[in-house]
Amino acid sequence: MSTAIREETLGFQTEVKQLLHLMIHSLYSNREIFLRELISNAADACDKLRYAALDNDALYEGDSELRIEIEHDQEAGTVTVRDNGIGMSRDEVISNLGTIARSGTAEFLEQLSGEQQKDAKLIGQFGVGFYSGFIVADDITVRTRKAGTPAGEGVEWHSKGEGEFTVADVERAAHGTEIVLHLKQDAREFADDFRLQSLVRKYSDHIEVPVRMPRVETDKDDDGKPVEGSEKTVWETVNEATALWVRPKGEISDDEYKAFYKHVAHDFSDPLTWSHNKVEGKLEYVSLLYVPGRAPFDLYERDGARGVKLYVQRVFIMDDAEQFLPLYLRFVKGVLDTRDLSLNVSRELLQQDPKVEKIKSALTKRALDMLGKLAKDKEAYQGFWNTFGSVLKEGPAEDFANRDKIAGLLRFSTTHTDSATQDQSLADYVERMKEGQDKVYYIVADSFNAAKSSPHLEIFRKKGIEVLLLHDRIDEWLMSHLTEFDGKHFVDVAKGDLDLGEVEDEAEKQAQQETAKAKEALVKRVKEALGELAQEVRVTHRLTDSPACVVLPEHEMGYQMRRIMEAAGQPLPEVKPILELNPAHPLVERLEAAEGEAFTDLAHILLDQAIIAEGGHLDDPAAYVRRLNGLLTA
Repeated sequence: MSTAIREETLGFQTEVKQLLHLMIHSLYSNREIFLRELISNAADACDKLRYAALDNDALYEGDSELRIEIEHDQEAGTVTVRDNGIGMSRDEVISNLGTIARSGTAEFLEQLSGEQQKDAKLIGQFGVGFYSGFIVADDITVRTRKAGTPAGEGVEWHSKGEGEFTVADVERAAHGTEIVLHLKQDAREFADDFRLQSLVRKYSDHIEVPVRMPRVETDKDDDGKPVEGSEKTVWETVNEATALWVRPKGEISDDEYKAFYKHVAHDFSDPLTWSHNKVEGKLEYVSLLYVPGRAPFDLYERDGARGVKLYVQRVFIMDDAEQFLPLYLRFVKGVLDTRDLSLNVSRELLQQDPKVEKIKSALTKRALDMLGKLAKDKEAYQGFWNTFGSVLKEGPAEDFANRDKIAGLLRFSTTHTDSATQDQSLADYVERMKEGQDKVYYIVADSFNAAKSSPHLEIFRKKGIEVLLLHDRIDEWLMSHLTEFDGKHFVDVAKGDLDLGEVEDEAEKQAQQETAKAKEALVKRVKEALGELAQEVRVTHRLTDSPACVVLPEHEMGYQMRRIMEAAGQPLPEVKPILELNPAHPLVERLEAAEGEAFTDLAHILLDQAIIAEGGHLDDPAAYVRRLNGLLTA
């Protein structure tokens, strides 16, 4: 044990004492953070020595293998963290450990300039972390000696985290710093080998300095039994000591990327794709984003854990930093490492900062570009879409700035394939548009079969015009925010008047107008028979095989969205449908010839059938059955 000389007792400044009390009892929500902070400071000290030794190799004192060592003593209830970094002089100890939030690292960086400054960017800038030790310890001793100074210039700092601390000169052979934490009774859990190793791997796995812990090995005889007295202590590195994301892309193999994804996402399957990017300039950060191959169980829980792992210069800060990607990209996993963010003093929370929004915008575009590249592989992208497509459909409503990019990534079922598989892009649709067509047509239904068999599609099938068949629950909400693609407006074929534009010639339009005029009397009779059940009755040219259909006004909420909101308990004002009749259908011709009660019953049957064909529900099914039976037995 070193002997202390020239010992003096110094008091914390009053405001510092109050702040120290606040830090110990209130600042950190998670007490295990203390080890991360102490390892960060130790890594900083090693980095400082590495750069200082570039000019003076003698500072290594024959020990150039920089490292951090952690020991524990369960019986004594202590944890020791030591490094062979730059160390501190007596004045630096008093200055740095006597004043909270004084960052020796920040001061060190200020002394550098030019290329040195650039090289030193890897050094952390945390000045408060040391005091986090008092969260778990009621007594802390620090022994240190600055590299390049005589062994007699070692310093011992000691405090119980209350009103004062002592500083004494000690003999210390090794340069660097050793911190001994005397754990509080309720923090003895940290004097455990497995607990300490797991914390190192959680928070400090990727700092460049190796973190070592002692392990006792015993020789064994031929029978595999331990040889008594052969115990020896070996030092085992417990962190990876390398951050894959800071390595040049050209040096990283696909297998390394895949292995890192499994580590960072806690997933056993390979990712579909990834994007590794380094940004320099006003903002400096490295991102490594992955698209998983399978969906997490909480994909549709919008409040579930999501976001990238946030590091500040390879030191882990938070697991799910959701501020850097929008909600519709919540399936993206990965790592963001930056030095440009404002963290609160405990480094557990991000402060409001315009840089966060800038990084979020850049990462969002990076993720969308990554999906765009994946889309070139049709089979791989189809696998992605089948898994995450309905989540990506949330994008146009949440991210106006990238709406066009997202639209290009969407996939739909269409009448071109008549398949429930959503594998057709909007670009595919536009490429196949008929001459004279200037709109993208779609229909929304509760199921694929309901959409495919809708009477609204009859005229489109007759003329060979492709229609998007939307049958996901989110589709109508999606289309309320996706108004156009490639200059072509979207049109719901089940709303408003049908206008096929130049696809119809003037003769067809003239014939439609003449038919509408000829059937004015029938339309009036049907409207009177239905009364308040229909807001309007008119003849239509959108039907070829069905006698009637119902449509809604152009800007009215669709039937699918109404049913979803009503099921969620959201009251909605009642909207009466518009009934459209196919004047060439035999049932409509029979309707026109009917009189009295038979006319009224058949008009009601046509309306009810049109509602059923649309996928709706009748207010009075029994009345429909009675009328239909009457018609069949007449």
